[in-house]
Amino acid sequence: MKISRVGLAVLITSAALVGCNAPPPFLPNSNPALRKTSAQFAADAAHHHYESTAPKAGQANGRVEVDYGIGRLTIANLSTEDWNDVEIWVNQKYVVSLPKITGNMQGVVQINFQSIFDDSGNHLPISATEKPVNTVEMFKDGKMYSLGVPHLAD
Repeated sequence: MKISRVGLAVLITSAALVGCNAPPPFLPNSNPALRKTSAQFAADAAHHHYESTAPKAGQANGRVEVDYGIGRLTIANLSTEDWNDVEIWVNQKYVVSLPKITGNMQGVVQINFQSIFDDSGNHLPISATEKPVNTVEMFKDGKMYSLGVPHLAD
C-alpha cells in the first residue's frame, strides 16, 4: 500500500498532536497529581522558576532514589509532618509540583522523568550519561530544602 505525501504529512501531524497530549508512558501513577499529560506538566513547569535566593533550610528528613533504567525518581518523606504544596527541583532546572507528600513513610512518591520539565518544555533526560541527576531539592514554605544525595535504585 502506498501512502501519498499529503497522507503521510497528515499521519505525522496527527501522531505529533496526539503525542503532545498523551500521558507519560509506563503504568498510571498511583498519585492523582501525577496523572497529567506531558503538555500539562510542561505548562505547569513554565510557571515555576528556581528560587536561587530562597533561604536554604538544610536537609529535609527524606530520601530520594534514582532509577535510570525506567526513568523514575522515588521520594520518601521520612518526617512526621506532611509536605504540602511543594516543588521538587532536579539539578536546579527541572521541576514538578505536588500538592502533598504524606509523612511517616506513607508519602512515597514515584515520579517519572517524563513528568519533570524545565521552563522551556523539555523533560528530564532519562539517560544518566546525558544529564545525570546530581541534586534534588524541595521548595516549600518559601525555603529550599535538600533531599540529599540521590541514591541509585537497586
